[in-house]
Amino acid sequence: MTTIDDGQLRETIETLLTRSPDTEAFPRADSHEDVLAVIARLRAAGNDLAAKLVIAGFTLRPVEHQGIEQACESCMYYLVHRRFCELPELAVPVEAEWSCRLWRI
Repeated sequence: MTTIDDGQLRETIETLLTRSPDTEAFPRADSHEDVLAVIARLRAAGNDLAAKLVIAGFTLRPVEHQGIEQACESCMYYLVHRRFCELPELAVPVEAEWSCRLWRI
């Protein structure tokens, strides 16, 4: 059985986002209801990584929203030493400067 390490998966994600940069980055999931709706869609996407990237609104650059720069590195779900998003419905390696619409402080 072949396993993909975080570095390889991070490269795959970057390639997917470079080839198809049109994700649902907006509207941002500002309310609890918005977050639940996005999470429900992520769960329904199962293991489809490309779909999850679109639904979560991933971008390769920080997004400024309501006067705040939203990057993975400042999100509560970001594991600094692993460069990883620990939101259970995503659970993917990320780069510090990336962003998604589920960003939280």
